[in-house]
Amino acid sequence: MVSVVIPVYNDSERLGVCLTALARQTYPKSRYEVIVIDNGSDRADLIQAVAAPYPNVAVAFETTPGSYAARNRGLDLAAGDVIAFTDADCIPADNWLQQGIEQLQGLAQGGQVVGKVEVFFANPERPTPVDLYESITAFPQERLLQKLHGGATANMLAGRHVFDRVGLFNAQLRSHGDLEWGQRVYSQGFQQVYAESVVVWHPTRSSLRALIRRTQRLAGGSYALHTQQSKTIWQRHMVFLRALAQNLVPPIFFALRALFDGRLKGGRQKLQVSLVMVLVRYVSAFEILRLKLGGTPCRD
Repeated sequence: MVSVVIPVYNDSERLGVCLTALARQTYPKSRYEVIVIDNGSDRADLIQAVAAPYPNVAVAFETTPGSYAARNRGLDLAAGDVIAFTDADCIPADNWLQQGIEQLQGLAQGGQVVGKVEVFFANPERPTPVDLYESITAFPQERLLQKLHGGATANMLAGRHVFDRVGLFNAQLRSHGDLEWGQRVYSQGFQQVYAESVVVWHPTRSSLRALIRRTQRLAGGSYALHTQQSKTIWQRHMVFLRALAQNLVPPIFFALRALFDGRLKGGRQKLQVSLVMVLVRYVSAFEILRLKLGGTPCRD
């Protein structure tokens, strides 16, 4: 039995597309449930209406802001032996669950499967600089698993017994909670695998506004995670200074990588992405400074 947990916040339209894709799964319909957790949407009735046509979809509510608090609520309600996570703006492949379960069953202790997240443009004929930036930077699942022992919950499966052992997500984090949880999984000796065959699609963000909000959330999540892991005031100050310094340094290395990235066509696209990279760095630096001065963490 599989429980699919999907947090949602003010995104009923794309949630409908996600639920339609889940209804097409090749995995037996009697063996999976979908739990949608509304994390304080302005129009809860729209979330309910989108979910209503699907008999195996239930909607619950979590008032604590943050996707990890919402996922924890889903875990409380889940009846499955396996928990699968995706997001409301994702489109799972028809064989997503089937492939995910096969990969999970191949692990000796049924640990954690991190799947591939394919990004796509809303308008492939006229991608924006933000689209192009996200196409080469968003969701590097394999690298995240190899270097940080975690992966984005946009596409992740794990045995329920793994959560029973290592605990729930850190609900205080607005971002990087999936990586922090994955590090606990790794430290407990569970196997983790990246699976190319376990696929969901995710749209790129197209506007600067959307990218800035995402950058603020990611920078704040990373800063909060490292601050929480610091044991002394001195260590917390060092986390702040290190994070600020890293983001104030122009991303020359990443800009050079963009210039030689074959996915970008022509000098114009390469220059546009390089400039977006610089913007992301300085937005991150400003967000870390804002949080240090007592600001409230952002959410998308």
